[in-house]
Amino acid sequence: MYGVRVPKYHPRIEACGAVDELNAALGLARALNPPPWLGTALLEVQRDLIVLMGELATDPALQDRFRQDGFPALEPGHVQRLEREVQRLEAELPPPRGWALPGANPLAASLDFARTVCRRAERRVCVLAEETPDMHRQAVIYLNRLSDLLWLWARRMEQSAAGTTAGRCSE
Repeated sequence: MYGVRVPKYHPRIEACGAVDELNAALGLARALNPPPWLGTALLEVQRDLIVLMGELATDPALQDRFRQDGFPALEPGHVQRLEREVQRLEAELPPPRGWALPGANPLAASLDFARTVCRRAERRVCVLAEETPDMHRQAVIYLNRLSDLLWLWARRMEQSAAGTTAGRCSE
């Protein structure tokens, strides 16, 4: 943003690229015809990720300009929305037994894939945050909570499709 140039391998580019991959992975999940409540939630998260990519693409020294130009930022309310959904699903789903074995159905597998991409994005954003002390930290928190939510959405889609614990490996 704003003409600041960095090399392709810069942590800012790595972080933006990983979040962009996550957005594409969520788009794949949304294209698999999820239940309406999940399709709406996935679209909302994708919109959040576009906000996040704008923040990540902007040098911290230019964040004030970014805000003055009307670009939104991730706020604690974004994280709280994810946390409410995590709490709802944790109360609704049976406790996990063993490790998940992705692939019980296409939608659950796509959500598991998105979760792994989300974890990678979180790691890339952590590297950027480590090198950029004045960076807005909401991004790391958001991605961390989102990966938990993607895990739960995948388990919910397994449960919905099979009505069983299909896709589980015993400990």
